[in-house]
Amino acid sequence: MSKGIKYTGMEENMDKKIIVMGASSGIGREVARLFLQRGFFVGLAARRSEPLKKLKKAFPDQAEILQIDVTREDAPALLRELIRQLGGMDVYFHAAGVGDHNETLMPDIEMKTVDTNAVGFTRMVGEAYRYFAEKGEGHVACITSIAGTKGLGPAPSYSATKAFQNVYLQALEQEAHTRHLAIRFTDIRPGFVDTPLLSKPYPMLMKPERVAKAIVRAILHRRHVLVIDWRWRILTALWQRMPRFLWRRIKI
Repeated sequence: MSKGIKYTGMEENMDKKIIVMGASSGIGREVARLFLQRGFFVGLAARRSEPLKKLKKAFPDQAEILQIDVTREDAPALLRELIRQLGGMDVYFHAAGVGDHNETLMPDIEMKTVDTNAVGFTRMVGEAYRYFAEKGEGHVACITSIAGTKGLGPAPSYSATKAFQNVYLQALEQEAHTRHLAIRFTDIRPGFVDTPLLSKPYPMLMKPERVAKAIVRAILHRRHVLVIDWRWRILTALWQRMPRFLWRRIKI
């Protein structure tokens, strides 16, 4: 990725390479599809490989696929392999994640969430950062969530790991600046999206197609932090200003 390049127009995008971690379903799959349509070369990675093969079939000359489970210790090495297959990486987009209601604090749900959203996130984003540090430039974009704004009682580990992701990206950005590395970061915080991740109805649900378009625009314009959409921007601003004694009385 050349310094100062603008991501506008199909011809300018033909030599751009993005890896989408979590491209098998939901927002990740839709974002991958949109970048492929724009002419990007896209590395598709996920725990399940069958959905990736369908995208590869639709864009055989632009897509490379590799099965990667972010909870496994070999995942960073596999990311490097996918980078090699793709011929490089200009943007790393992390969409892999899990989450569920867990009012009864079932241990398996809590630990699976931490393993994927905290440990797996650190494993993969850290490896992408190291690659870009070696290269001298790059762009890390991640789906975090508005759930990281405050602790959500029905989903303790989910909201906690999303807050972790926000802070981790902030820390990497500071470190990159200190080291004079041209690595950009985009922290994407959607509200509730109608994907298989949600096991019960939520208010103000958004369609993944709409959210994916906003994400692509954010990456192309190198946005720093993006809360999707305007309703959630207003709501999270109110959440941030709410004192603890009042927040604990809110029913979500």
